[in-house]
Amino acid sequence: MKFSYAANKFLSLLINIVLVILTSFFVLITLFNGKGQYIPLIVTGGATVYMLLKYLLIRLSDREYHPSKFFFVGIVVLWIVVGGKLAYDTYHANMDRVNAEVDLEQYEPNTPGTKAVSLEQKASLQLPKDNLLRLDGATALYPLYSSFVQATYPKKVYKVFDPTVRSTKTDQAYKNLIDGTADIIFVAGPSDAQLKHAKNKGVTLNMTPIGREAFVFFVHANNSIEGLTSDQIRSIYSGKVVNWKEVGGKNDKIRAFQRPADSGSQTAFEKFMGDQELMEAPSQDIVSGMGGVINEVAEYKNYKNAIGYTFRFFSTEMVKNENIRLLKVDGIYPDKESIRSESYPITAEFYAITAGTTNPHAQEFINWILSEEGQELVEKTGYVPIK
Repeated sequence: MKFSYAANKFLSLLINIVLVILTSFFVLITLFNGKGQYIPLIVTGGATVYMLLKYLLIRLSDREYHPSKFFFVGIVVLWIVVGGKLAYDTYHANMDRVNAEVDLEQYEPNTPGTKAVSLEQKASLQLPKDNLLRLDGATALYPLYSSFVQATYPKKVYKVFDPTVRSTKTDQAYKNLIDGTADIIFVAGPSDAQLKHAKNKGVTLNMTPIGREAFVFFVHANNSIEGLTSDQIRSIYSGKVVNWKEVGGKNDKIRAFQRPADSGSQTAFEKFMGDQELMEAPSQDIVSGMGGVINEVAEYKNYKNAIGYTFRFFSTEMVKNENIRLLKVDGIYPDKESIRSESYPITAEFYAITAGTTNPHAQEFINWILSEEGQELVEKTGYVPIK
């Protein structure tokens, strides 16, 4: 059966309209569900269906022109391009990374098999069950203040999402403290934005140092670089040094990853950089619902030419990624001994911070943390005591 030219034109128009509507519908659904990476696949699928139907119509028309090679070559090229893109995205999506997320449930106080450390004897401070302090803090410090809770709070399981003892990460913990929904937070020092937020709220941050930690830089385990100077690191992150060969490595462009603004590690890093301006960080375009494309600082992925940073305890104890290597800085390797002796050049205190809490147990709890018992838990967790 052959279609007339008019019928062919009508069917072709109808196919175009239907496919445009269907493709647009699936693209919108994909965007709404935050799966924008699949849009090329949807568009290519639509184009493939269009080409096949168009070819079928031509075959069924009363015209003699049958461009079969054109259609099939077009389909093959489209799928080669999209297949290559999907393979590339899959490779990057599954690349080993130092994730900012860890399973904190394994450190919950008083749970069977918890990784939170304990004292050998009963703590001298035992808080009553009424009016317990609301604690919050950084991911990397949750194992520590979980051990404080295990030693001094009434014996029960405190889940990580429990408002009494939780970890909402540094940025949110500061907000909770300033807004009055946390009594004490355990974090690195505040960023300028966090200090400004406190000032705007008329809140004073009372910061008590309770331990010390190293701020570390790391590379892929196969990177030939074993150490950098402080100046070299600043030059990398200010964009003055862009190739590993400039600092004694291989001829390969440096991927210098950063952390999100106001996170504890980013604040520490910005303090390390001093007055040197940071170059633009690698970013990722994230399609989130109908909000469009949002640029965010890309999560560290363990490319062989990458460099990233974090705190020592988080990378060596909580994440334990064997495919990265911590770098010496100014010739000194970051470990507890070099932190204690202050020979490692980038160490930072971490704090128990209050902001006008009316809880009567706050100060005695902080005093106990600074006592021999509290500092013993700092040491046993894996940090360096302040005393």
